[in-house]
Amino acid sequence: MPTQSKEIRISGCLWEKTTLNHHCWPRNFFFSKIKNALAKIPPRGIIATKDVTICRSGNPSRLSKPRWHRLDNYHRCLAQARKNRSNFLKEENTMQLTKSMWRNTLIVGTVVGLSYLSFTTDSLTPSAVAAGKTYNGTVYVAGHGGHFAKAEVTLDSSNEAMPVKINSLDKIDIGDTKTHMTHDARIDATDRNILFWSTYKLDPQGKQHVGKSDLKTGKVIKDVAMDPDPRAMGGDKKMPLYCASGQSKNSFMPVFMGVEAYVDVFDKATLEKKHRVFVSDLGYAKGSYQFLHGTNSPDQKTFLLALNLTKEGKGTGDIDLVLVDMAALEGGKFKEIKRATLKGAAGKTISFREYFSNDGKLIYQSVGDRLWVIDAATLALVDEKMAPEGSQIHDAMPTPDGKLALLTVRTLTEACDATGKPIMKDGEKAQITDGTFMLYDASAKKLHNKTISTCFACHKEAGLGDKTAILCGLDANWKK
Repeated sequence: MPTQSKEIRISGCLWEKTTLNHHCWPRNFFFSKIKNALAKIPPRGIIATKDVTICRSGNPSRLSKPRWHRLDNYHRCLAQARKNRSNFLKEENTMQLTKSMWRNTLIVGTVVGLSYLSFTTDSLTPSAVAAGKTYNGTVYVAGHGGHFAKAEVTLDSSNEAMPVKINSLDKIDIGDTKTHMTHDARIDATDRNILFWSTYKLDPQGKQHVGKSDLKTGKVIKDVAMDPDPRAMGGDKKMPLYCASGQSKNSFMPVFMGVEAYVDVFDKATLEKKHRVFVSDLGYAKGSYQFLHGTNSPDQKTFLLALNLTKEGKGTGDIDLVLVDMAALEGGKFKEIKRATLKGAAGKTISFREYFSNDGKLIYQSVGDRLWVIDAATLALVDEKMAPEGSQIHDAMPTPDGKLALLTVRTLTEACDATGKPIMKDGEKAQITDGTFMLYDASAKKLHNKTISTCFACHKEAGLGDKTAILCGLDANWKK
């Protein structure tokens, strides 16, 4: 292991090594392998490897009772480095600790240094890999708590240990879990400070909602409550309502995923409903499909619809993709351009939300047990990746250059009580569903199976570690 400048950063602070035992590290981590990897670190050294995450993905900014001594300021860090210089800073490529490095420290628990070493999920033995391009952005994830999780993320496909890194978590409230369960996040293409949304379940007064929020202030700008359509099911026991959406320059178009399914057209400025267009106009009779989703192409000239086909009330695994004209839809009619059927597994392959790539050439379609990458012109399958066992993919958003795609995934995890202890059920640890991120590398056609939580860490600290966290759609503002 190279012995260049040694430091470890946890929650934006430097820590020096005093002991190294299981209590130093969060549970769920490979303690013995970490011990082996750090065996050559001097007892009082400041350790470092580059871009290696040492905290668990569930809450990377917190360690439980860390056995590390915190170095609170630059001067003490520099003094410690100089003190130990004779022990471990004798290599030619020594790196001095600078104030610039101190200021530029990431808040999450990552390890930094000159050499680029990564820990894979199969082995924590350091191995050199080429540094890849990283992407940073603010991601808004819809959920059932009446809010959007607001996550500052870094995407790095070359980091096998943590391809998706959450630098901070916050939330944007639109209501509460009784009034504003939501699956739909849609940032205005012409004003990236405006987030449009729609609700997944009727509120206690029997209303469904469409609204918009100011991302700068986090405040709701407008919230429109409506009676459910008599042709649609709705109701507490007959969800769902809206789940997806698209947009044109002047219109917000939430997609009602229940039966009978439809696309609404709202004026962006006033949120006045202009049209409601049912998929029965395309020949889909009630009972022939389950769940409708859809979104617009980046040039806003077309709108993609995705429907799960059914037989005798059960999903067949066959998904119909229908491309329609945007101008006609905005005017209240479906004008079909192309239709295709892709086949999956009955009861497992279920179409959810989707995105086009920025160049409009590909469609990233989440279908539950797998991810589909589809040619937008022909609607033919380009790539297919299976989700890990116990996971279900619900949305997939590509980066601006289309090289990566960020996925929202529902994943099984161990439940815990308010003290953080596992909950036992029938002699086994109880499981709940958590909302997580995964990463797809479009260039390599590779799905990283490593997940990172967007929900459980916050819920656990609020004493809600025994509650399932449901996420769905996402949208993001990427940093240039």
